Amino acid sequence: MTGNATARPVEADPLAEISGLSLGPVQGGPPVLHDARLTVPRGQVLGVVGRSGSGKSSLAYSLLGHVRPGLEVRSGTVRVAGLDPFDRADARRLRGRVVSFLGQDPASALNPALRIGTQIGEAVRLRSPARRAHEVRAQVEELLLSVRLPADRAFRRRLPSQVSGGQAQRVALALALAGTPALLVLDEPTSGLDTVLADRMRGLLAEVLSGGDRAALLVSHDPAWVASVAHEVVRLEGGRITGAGTPDAPVPAPRWSAGFPAGGPGPGRAPDTGSREAPRAGSREAPRAGSREAPGAGSGGALSVRGLHAAHGRVSVLHGVSLTVPAGSCTAVVGPSGSGKTTLARCLAGLHRPARGTVEWREDGAEGGHGAPVQLVAQDARGALNPRESVRAALMRPLGRRHSAADSAREAARLLDLVSLDADLLARRPGELSGGQRQRVALARTLAAQPRVLVCDEITSALDRETASGILALLGSLRRTLGVTVVMVTHDLTAAAHHAERAVVLDAGRVAEAGPVDRVLTAPEHPVTRALLTHADGVVLAVPDQRR
Repeated sequence: MTGNATARPVEADPLAEISGLSLGPVQGGPPVLHDARLTVPRGQVLGVVGRSGSGKSSLAYSLLGHVRPGLEVRSGTVRVAGLDPFDRADARRLRGRVVSFLGQDPASALNPALRIGTQIGEAVRLRSPARRAHEVRAQVEELLLSVRLPADRAFRRRLPSQVSGGQAQRVALALALAGTPALLVLDEPTSGLDTVLADRMRGLLAEVLSGGDRAALLVSHDPAWVASVAHEVVRLEGGRITGAGTPDAPVPAPRWSAGFPAGGPGPGRAPDTGSREAPRAGSREAPRAGSREAPGAGSGGALSVRGLHAAHGRVSVLHGVSLTVPAGSCTAVVGPSGSGKTTLARCLAGLHRPARGTVEWREDGAEGGHGAPVQLVAQDARGALNPRESVRAALMRPLGRRHSAADSAREAARLLDLVSLDADLLARRPGELSGGQRQRVALARTLAAQPRVLVCDEITSALDRETASGILALLGSLRRTLGVTVVMVTHDLTAAAHHAERAVVLDAGRVAEAGPVDRVLTAPEHPVTRALLTHADGVVLAVPDQRR
């Protein structure tokens, strides 16, 4: 492997090699990836770490000959097994057969209209010599078993919507492994999973990567996991490779981490993300860890959910969920993947019609004329924003319903300032922003509707620790300055512990337990809460050994 930093000598015949690769916006502007140089030796795992927006995914996608919309290759070459993935003919020979991809969103890899067995069977037919039905079925069953999934006919006939998030991720892994590719490109494959499933997925991937002569490029925000499975690690910063080394010789820390303790920034301390960070001048300091003050509380009222039942088609998802979120407070909703957290979030925002039950927002003394009282901030900011329209256009649409064009323009700039972004980003498109900047723009667009409640669905799951901490600090600032109420759906128990006053634990569509976050995350009463805490790396809250 080579890079802009010193690394060991390159072997004569690497499986994949990137030489002088630079990517940038089609319309001009600074490069997203600049003069990247590295190799992936046969049978070895190359780890890639760095902040959100540093170019990690762009680097990974280049091994499949893919460039995000709005970007172009400015210079450099990419070779995988001697072939050029950007050449159409070579790409057909490489994709799926020599190089396969597994990302953080299994929904993008699975066809919602095809049964699981059918999808894996098609991949087997395309990528292997198997042609007869019994040969294909045998390989499908072998792939499912290899990723610790049932291989019986009932499971093979399920649709993607009929499996949990963790199962869908393992089905996507089985698809990636069909045809025994020589190179796996893994882009944050555990970021959307709860602590238990993420831990199991890491163990499963470690087994996949340890056997045979398969190589892999692993992109992750979890440096400890990368160090445990990778032979070498490179670090990206601002589109440049700034560090390279072996896991036992730590990669040099980036400049942006200077000044933070080993565990990352604490609650209320926003890191340098390339934009001005909350809290701002004149605002109170964010509460310290362990503080249970609700910064915006005191106005009275609450978001009240009573007996909520919801379903997807004939499949019941929520079963009699009840909870109360006091005005100005933050309530964390946690639970295993597939427990109904996102469905609950969509019900709260009015985007999913419940079968029965009520969702009601009441605020004492609230004036009329506000926008929608409850607004959803989605997990995938890239998917929530139109890639073809500028930040200005994204903000002007909701503003134009209440303001003139001139007032809307001023309000758009004010909203960006409120989420600690500069007005010069108004002309940019989503593809020209970092992950943290996109999430802030999505939040600014939500604030344009003047919500009283923000329902945040896993808004930090695809971000590195420092950027995620900045987003959470921003939410705390908005609670203080605007008095908004926050419902935080998250797999990050550390975020729940440091930023919420109350915690609600969902399990199989029901409230397993609820109460003050100090109690729920230190003296859990339900087995599912104890399991989540047991697998939560870095959570400093103690879990009692004996609790029944």
